[in-house]
Amino acid sequence: MLIGNLSRRTGVRTHQLRYYEAQGLLRPERRASGYREYTEDAVLTVHQIRKLLDAGLSTEDIAYLLPCVTGPEPELAPCAELVDTMRQRLTTIDEQIDTLTRSRRALHHYIETTERHARETATADA
Repeated sequence: MLIGNLSRRTGVRTHQLRYYEAQGLLRPERRASGYREYTEDAVLTVHQIRKLLDAGLSTEDIAYLLPCVTGPEPELAPCAELVDTMRQRLTTIDEQIDTLTRSRRALHHYIETTERHARETATADA
């Protein structure tokens, strides 16, 4: 199937499919005309990629894990270093959440302080 057909069947835009190919996640054959030719398996692979991206994995992580992936959910077969890779990604996500939480607290503090100062200034001017 051509890239447009794969796009329609998966709901993924063609530029994203080309990006997945550039990242080594999809490996279409090339026709003599240069057009990409995808196998039926590419539909499942794209669905797996999207689910793994939704889980917060990078395309680099997915390229490493994809040989261990089966089924549409997807399921991960026990492959070497698979759990370590996912734990590392989880640690990174936890660190990002901690950073965002601190930033959120700081912004709340600045907003509250600024609003309090504005109220005090308005009261003093009245």
